[in-house]
Amino acid sequence: MTGQPQAVHTRLPVPSRIDAASGEARRAQLTVQRSARRVTLHPKYGRGPVAVDVRYLWTGAPDAPTVVVQGGISADRDVVTSPAAATPGWWQGLVGEGRAIDLRQWRVLAIDWLESAELDAPSVSSEDQADAIAALLGELGIHRVQAFVGASYGAMVALAFAARHPQAVARLVLLAGAHRPHPLATAQRSVQRNIVRLGQASGRVEEALALARQLAMTTYRGSEEFARRFDAPPVQVDGRFRFPVEDYLEQAGRRFVQRFDAGRFLALSESIDLHEVRPEAVTVPATLIGFASDRLVPLTDLCELQRRLGGGGTLAVLDSPYGHDAFLKETEQLAPLLRDALCA
Repeated sequence: MTGQPQAVHTRLPVPSRIDAASGEARRAQLTVQRSARRVTLHPKYGRGPVAVDVRYLWTGAPDAPTVVVQGGISADRDVVTSPAAATPGWWQGLVGEGRAIDLRQWRVLAIDWLESAELDAPSVSSEDQADAIAALLGELGIHRVQAFVGASYGAMVALAFAARHPQAVARLVLLAGAHRPHPLATAQRSVQRNIVRLGQASGRVEEALALARQLAMTTYRGSEEFARRFDAPPVQVDGRFRFPVEDYLEQAGRRFVQRFDAGRFLALSESIDLHEVRPEAVTVPATLIGFASDRLVPLTDLCELQRRLGGGGTLAVLDSPYGHDAFLKETEQLAPLLRDALCA
């Protein structure tokens, strides 16, 4: 790696519609940094210090308090994008002007997850991700963030962050993530990783990665959604019966292969299953949000986490047909909870 990348400062485009003068002034002040900073980390499974470039997005009102927002292993730093972008951010429905995480009130910071190859280590831990965010905060001159909002793997990293850097965060907001993976979820992910390894060994990596993603989709979504969407008889195609759900799964697999590679998938999937944080070590107050239909992070784990948290916490349980992916789908239900949590 060569010299440290320089941060690029841009401004969000002003919509063509003319609003009130005060609204225009606030909108013109929103800024975006989408860049990278080089930091030094000591990976949990590494052999010593390593320099790594942390790719980040930092967007919102420039003088507003910062909120860290991180999602699942397939999420990236683009939590939100500009209106002119071809693809919306992965949490665009909840992050933006006037939305639950209001960019006129908060400045959102997110990173691309690190993988083991970048750390010159056999595995990457949730602690490594937490330390990368902490080091980035130091580089950006941020001494303390208002909140760390984490969903799925992001919630795991948020817990590791609070346990290791308690003075750097005022509050946690944890969606569909706990202090440890459930053993059944680990079993399911282990099968997915073995499918990908078999593909690597046989020279059919993309097929294997797509198949692993198809299997993962059956764990991300709820039984109710599958029953509603795919309750139709099979049809005969090319000498075999084809079931309605297969089109959905194959499309999900193709999309995943277009933006993910096998090495990154293996590293981050394994990182979930290596995660473990002692709840008593988390002294930061927390808001927990779980979903009754989530089969990856059962409510029993969230109840245990809430009971054992060193800093105390509340637990809200939402009904949704979308299972673990409800944190991506239930925008209307989540918006008031996020607003309240950030202002607590």
